[in-house]
Amino acid sequence: MNVLIPTQLQSYTKGQSRVSAEGGTLAEVLACLDADYPGIRFRVIDEQDRIREHIRIFVSGETAAKIDMPLTDADEIQIVGALSGG
Repeated sequence: MNVLIPTQLQSYTKGQSRVSAEGGTLAEVLACLDADYPGIRFRVIDEQDRIREHIRIFVSGETAAKIDMPLTDADEIQIVGALSGG
């Protein structure tokens, strides 16, 4: 399935904004991404396997609350990083 990568994480994907990954759950897709692009999962998921506070993940337009969310091959995942400033 397609995974859209935000600009701030594209250094892990060699500049690609769209990559492919496989898995039956969001956790499996993130593990697949990390196998192909080491370190990316840690930027998205914390040590307690929760989505980091400054990250939002959308699965086919719906907000993912947990990484055990089941997926289908037709889903598209979008990772979004929060913007901050002062």
